[in-house]
Amino acid sequence: MRVLIPRGGSWGDEVAALVADAGFEPLILPLVRIEPAEDQARLQQILGQLSEGRFDWLVVTSQSTVRVLPRVPSSVQVAAVGSVTAASLRERGVPVAFIPTKQSAAGLVDEWPIREGRVLWPHAVDARPTIAEGLRQHGMQVSEVVAYRTVPVFESGEELVEAAVQSGSLPAMDEESARRQHEQQAAGQDGHDDALTAVEPAETPIDAVLVTSGSVAKQVARLGLAADTRIIAIGEQTAEDCRKYGLRVAGIAQRPSIESLVAALAATAR
Repeated sequence: MRVLIPRGGSWGDEVAALVADAGFEPLILPLVRIEPAEDQARLQQILGQLSEGRFDWLVVTSQSTVRVLPRVPSSVQVAAVGSVTAASLRERGVPVAFIPTKQSAAGLVDEWPIREGRVLWPHAVDARPTIAEGLRQHGMQVSEVVAYRTVPVFESGEELVEAAVQSGSLPAMDEESARRQHEQQAAGQDGHDDALTAVEPAETPIDAVLVTSGSVAKQVARLGLAADTRIIAIGEQTAEDCRKYGLRVAGIAQRPSIESLVAALAATAR
């Protein structure tokens, strides 16, 4: 079974090793990349307030946020959405005071331990408002700021297909398929959100895809994979995002970790 890993770097390499150990064929094709927040002045202003200890709590919901954090004073308690994020914080020397049992945004809100104080939540530009709205309902004063952006690696469907073919995740198109794609592009149908239907789904040699976020799900949907491709989501929220983009979810990791993600993949194979 060939498994598409749509993120690269050390994360992709580690996942690929686990996938191979589980007896499957890993294929790394990064579909998204992390970019700095556009409003750096606003971000640096808020992070400066964090360094000065002007918040009671810092809520961190991704490893990408950890990379932009300044020194966090000991007077600020830190909440991490899950064990992976918490591990990244500790590697930076930041103690973690709270991790919800249910490791998700909804779980963090449901299990939030206090009912007053100032909270800073740095997040992705397209983050859902679950945490901000939930903590405000608990009586917290929430400040939020965009810390980074997740953007597609390929700006057009043509670029994505070319990279997929070169990596082996999609077959080279025959003359008829290439003609159809050219007609779609000429008609203005090769937009950012369009599925890549020029490749016949039945020809796509991908059996499963590991999806870790809504932004990844959106790019996976553009590949136009076969309907029976197994989509494995890293959590319930990501599974919901997958369904929103028309992907059929075959498995959901019990915990937001790469080990649990690969375990969910193996479970679908059994």
